[in-house]
Amino acid sequence: MSDTLDHRLDRTRAELADFLRRRREGLSPLDVGLPVGKRRRTPGLRREEVAALAGVGLTWYTWLEQGRAIKVSTAFLDNVSRVLKLDEIERRHLFLLAHQRPPAMAGQAWCELPPLVRRLLDDLTLRPSYVLNLRWDVIGWNDAAERLFGFEQRDPAECNMLWMLFADDRLNGRIVEWSVQAPQILASFRRDFARSPEDESMVALVEALEQVSPSFRKLWNQHDVHGRCEGRRSFMIDGRGPVAFDHASFIVDEEKHLRLVFYAAADHGDVAAALHAGRSRPL
Repeated sequence: MSDTLDHRLDRTRAELADFLRRRREGLSPLDVGLPVGKRRRTPGLRREEVAALAGVGLTWYTWLEQGRAIKVSTAFLDNVSRVLKLDEIERRHLFLLAHQRPPAMAGQAWCELPPLVRRLLDDLTLRPSYVLNLRWDVIGWNDAAERLFGFEQRDPAECNMLWMLFADDRLNGRIVEWSVQAPQILASFRRDFARSPEDESMVALVEALEQVSPSFRKLWNQHDVHGRCEGRRSFMIDGRGPVAFDHASFIVDEEKHLRLVFYAAADHGDVAAALHAGRSRPL
């Protein structure tokens, strides 16, 4: 076991050394505000320049770039990331190679639906499916989801699943056992809210719901946190009564925090066909 661990550490240290060297050599002095000079023979920045700009010891940085078996702090890695102009993904990669806990990537409420995800939604003809961003705005859906949820009937500013659940009787009035479902749903949203607590649009959504929904305000102040919402949920459908759907969510774009929510009628027969044919009116 020890030999396996040592081999893995040797491999990642070699990758770390190569990663740092290539990023350093890929920058010009002008990129970091240094004069080019006439006697520069090496490509990119010198190690001493990176160390000085990062405010770290030259020996320690040199050993890190050489892949030696040393441990460095998160502050050290943050300073090196800044000087080497690493983006969030590269910075996270550096932390992983250096065997440090990777930093959390800042959340952002992305509002554009990738074309391939649009095609995926359209292919799910009998399964109501929609895509949520980090703020839980519904940014795309298929025909089956339109027939079940009626997204197109809503004001675009209110086409948000959290708003629909707590401030719109057209949906929350038809969810069977809403009082059981709502706390689980909101506890799942709190996990996403924590990824971007300073996003003004997310804060505004929470503040607006606290004003219009006493139920939301009470549940929000309980600070419950759950993982992904999945399982079985029933809806009252006109002319049919309660209809049960199994549902789950799937990450379709991790960087943009886009999640596809998929519903499948527990009874695979006439309910799905009715949604497809448009005989069921929207919620």
